[in-house]
Amino acid sequence: MKKTFVTSDRVREITGKFPTPYHLYDEKGIRENAARVNEAFSWNAGFKEYFAVKATPNPTIMKILHEEGCGMDCSSLTELMLCERLGITGDDIMFSSNDTPEKDFKYCAKLGGIINLDDITHIDFMERSIGYIPEKISCRYNPGGNFEISNMIMDTPGEAKYGLTKPQMFQAFRLLKEKGAKEFGLHAFLASNTVANEYYPALAAQLFRLAVELRDEIGVHIGFVNLSGGVGIPYRPDQKPVDIYEVGEMVRKAYDQILAQAGMGDVAICTEMGRFMLAPYGCLVTTAIHKKHIHKDYIGLDACACDLMRPAIYGAYHHISVSGKEEAPADHLFDVTGSLCENNDKFAADRWLPDIDIGDHVIIHDTGAHGHSMGYNYNGKLRSAEILLCKNGGFEMIRRAETPEDYFATLDF
Repeated sequence: MKKTFVTSDRVREITGKFPTPYHLYDEKGIRENAARVNEAFSWNAGFKEYFAVKATPNPTIMKILHEEGCGMDCSSLTELMLCERLGITGDDIMFSSNDTPEKDFKYCAKLGGIINLDDITHIDFMERSIGYIPEKISCRYNPGGNFEISNMIMDTPGEAKYGLTKPQMFQAFRLLKEKGAKEFGLHAFLASNTVANEYYPALAAQLFRLAVELRDEIGVHIGFVNLSGGVGIPYRPDQKPVDIYEVGEMVRKAYDQILAQAGMGDVAICTEMGRFMLAPYGCLVTTAIHKKHIHKDYIGLDACACDLMRPAIYGAYHHISVSGKEEAPADHLFDVTGSLCENNDKFAADRWLPDIDIGDHVIIHDTGAHGHSMGYNYNGKLRSAEILLCKNGGFEMIRRAETPEDYFATLDF
């Protein structure tokens, strides 16, 4: 049984000040998890987690993670601007984008961030955009085909739009070296939301071997290997969570066997996690406002897919609990819906839950990443507030809810 980090009494207290729906984050849990990640990779002197800003682009959350030693993985101009406003610059920024506009490259260069190129043609494009080749540069690798662990296909890089082929990696590093680059990084993202402890070690081994080949054939200095994201969380109650300490130890073994033995024991390890860093430490707090009985039984919430779109677009599972009824029997079969004019606007279909009364607070779990950040305004819906449950026990609003005035602000009547 999955439990939330917030009690029913605290939900009532917060909702008394900030009306539902709102996304709620657990500062204590976020900080403790960041500390675990840093500890799991502490064997690597240069380790840095670059939090994937796209997962939860809230300045307060970013500041908390930066205080815990994290850098920021950005993918757009606005995310770079968020970092700048927080005083996060230089090597604390990893810029991993694709189909990148000229202005984005310029802004990252202005901040001194590390640019991670997605295509070999971006070398010349970036050089024209910013006027030079940075001394520290990275390239994103796409091995093609399927990415398998223990004969199980984890993902299909050959179908992905991202990265360079292996021959292109060699060509790109030669060209970048000729143009003045001094330190190189490798990056790859080959699975999404996996709870297999073997993912990072398998990916690491592949990148470590490539790093040795690039060093030996081209004579470049590999400064870092970026394992990117993809480490998932147990959205379902019966899933086993990733053991980040075991993952760190398995990556260390691959590092020792491949890089250290090749005389490359100074290579830093980077990660770019979003979901693992934040998802379990956020939830969407809603209120049941309607109960409908037709061919099926429905619970209508005051939230909708505009507040959390993952179930609607992916069919993704998010656990649901009813605040104050956590111990009640789940003996009622409901579809839990929002109010959009789309039939896929369902947080759950055919879900066994306790009987829900109008006015009950319904908690949707694991929305700390790719929750509020993926919100939108279809049907004129307004994005909800974000609230932080502070480590000292208090709570504060860290983003206000949108108003109709916000919705109309870009229009000219």
